[in-house]
Amino acid sequence: MDEVLKLEHIVKKYQSDNGEVLSVDDVSFNLKQGEFLSIIGPSGCGKSTILSIIAGIEKATHGKVYIDNEEVDGLNSKVAYMLQNDNLLEWRNVYKNIILGLEIQNKCKKENLEYVDRLIKTYGLEEFKMSYPSQLSGGMKQRAALIRTLAIKPELLLLDEAFSALDYQTRLQVTNDVREILKKENKSTIMVTHDIPESISMSDRVIVLSSRPGKIKDIHTLDFDGCDNPLKRRAHPKFTKYFDILWGEMIG
Repeated sequence: MDEVLKLEHIVKKYQSDNGEVLSVDDVSFNLKQGEFLSIIGPSGCGKSTILSIIAGIEKATHGKVYIDNEEVDGLNSKVAYMLQNDNLLEWRNVYKNIILGLEIQNKCKKENLEYVDRLIKTYGLEEFKMSYPSQLSGGMKQRAALIRTLAIKPELLLLDEAFSALDYQTRLQVTNDVREILKKENKSTIMVTHDIPESISMSDRVIVLSSRPGKIKDIHTLDFDGCDNPLKRRAHPKFTKYFDILWGEMIG
């Protein structure tokens, strides 16, 4: 598989009232086309900071970021960032919400709108596309937010605790739907989560960060004998083994 992303020796320092604070220390990893990678670690260890650096929202103090083998420094149209809140605009219907990114980027061309129509139909929102966010369930809102993110055809998708606002039952179903969509669309994804079972059920690899300053403790490749379905993975005999390993590293 082709390499979509590479981080080399990323360091991030902040200035505070008490002096310089080291948030992320010497983080290096890569991401391949179509791969799903999760980052877990204690609160405050720099998980979201790493996503912000990849997205170009923040700049690394030291180190380099490469996307498609090109060094990047700043916001990049190849990267899409999805936060925990769906951020759908209540005064726009589902379809208008989904094409918002295309409108902003002046990309409402026939081929892009046809792609949107295919996504809406394929992922079960066709009969709701003229509905408003207040008329949708939490799972449908999150699906609409994901389709809106995919509509701009990013090379790399970043998910920052994207499902944490959902109740447990809805969250299980949405993670199943999202993983299926991303696999079908062959999207390269990095997810930050505090939920170890979620990371195991969705990921090809999991990065474990230490307490602040965040350093990579280990990178685990998950092998579920060809099973990519998050719900089925949770019932797989290897699930508990991976949980014990990751939990052990999380608590040190």
